[in-house]
Amino acid sequence: MRWLPWAVIALVVLWAAMPSLFTGYDPLAGVPAEKLQGPSAAHLFGTDAVGRDLFARVVHGSVHSLSGALVAVAVGLVLGTLLGLIAGSVRGVVDEIVMRVMDVLLSVPGLLLALTVIILLGPGTVHVALAVGVGSVASFARLARAEVVRVRRTDYVEAAFGSGGTFAGVLWRHVLPNSLGPVIALSALQFGVAILAISTLGFLGYGAEPPTPEWGLLIAEGRNYLATSWWLTTLPGAVVVAVVLAAGRISKEIR
Repeated sequence: MRWLPWAVIALVVLWAAMPSLFTGYDPLAGVPAEKLQGPSAAHLFGTDAVGRDLFARVVHGSVHSLSGALVAVAVGLVLGTLLGLIAGSVRGVVDEIVMRVMDVLLSVPGLLLALTVIILLGPGTVHVALAVGVGSVASFARLARAEVVRVRRTDYVEAAFGSGGTFAGVLWRHVLPNSLGPVIALSALQFGVAILAISTLGFLGYGAEPPTPEWGLLIAEGRNYLATSWWLTTLPGAVVVAVVLAAGRISKEIR
């Protein structure tokens, strides 16, 4: 079943890229006469309190959650790898300063750090993605630094310096490419973490504004009907869980 996590991610990506292939319903328009209907052949995930097809909202909402997660991972990957590369290659005072700052960031709970950034930037999908990305910089930086220190001590890197290679050239050609394996694996894991964090912040009301079909917001909208209409929270939540677990499994395979 090694193909299953890849299939889950591929399906969600197709949802985001071509939602019309999977549903013909409008995610924003509802039919009041069909409100709060359970899952059926006509409505796979049922309908919400205003008669909108929930499956259509989950499918169309995938683009917001996936794009936000990609932005978050990109921010953490680029900034964290850059800081780790500088700290691990320069060492000395620069290394101490960068790593102590990263230790401070790691000491703050990720959700609290993201909320702090959102307070400064304001709510919104893009700001939430940036906030989650900032929260992951420390993890990327520490891993990248450890890999850079390991690769920096190898014989072929010393030979590259001995043959007249410049500091920046050796870092770019030899150190960075041979340090990225574990960092890429962490990126896959952080993708799932970012999906979960963005959904959490959307659930708390800091993400997309209604009636945007964002996954966290969908779960939040259905919580008032949990006792009578379980599908409003359970099915979007199951999608989030499936994507997070699939990303974690893919990260293990890459590693």
